[in-house]
Amino acid sequence: MVGAALLALPSPDFTLRWTHSVEKIDWVEHWRITDQTLTLTLVKIKGSGAGMEPADDAKLENGWWVWSPNTTAPKLTLAASGTTGAGWHFCTDTACQDLGTEAGSPITIKPCP
Repeated sequence: MVGAALLALPSPDFTLRWTHSVEKIDWVEHWRITDQTLTLTLVKIKGSGAGMEPADDAKLENGWWVWSPNTTAPKLTLAASGTTGAGWHFCTDTACQDLGTEAGSPITIKPCP
């Protein structure tokens, strides 16, 4: 594949963190790889605003709206516009890496067979 990278994760869990490009509010998602899907297990947002409303069952914990959606997806596609001031902060239990900090092709995260 041209322009693709393959990462082997040390565990099935990872976290994505970013700052909303318009509202400038922190957003954190915890994901788990299960079989051939990704499961969103926990969401935390530091406020609310345009397109960032907490779920109806969200609880306010230490200044963060927190909820467990348990939704699944076959893959995640992250935009890499380079115009948001920051990219995506991708973390496993052993390391973190910034993705999409400069304009480029979208970044896809998906389980490998």
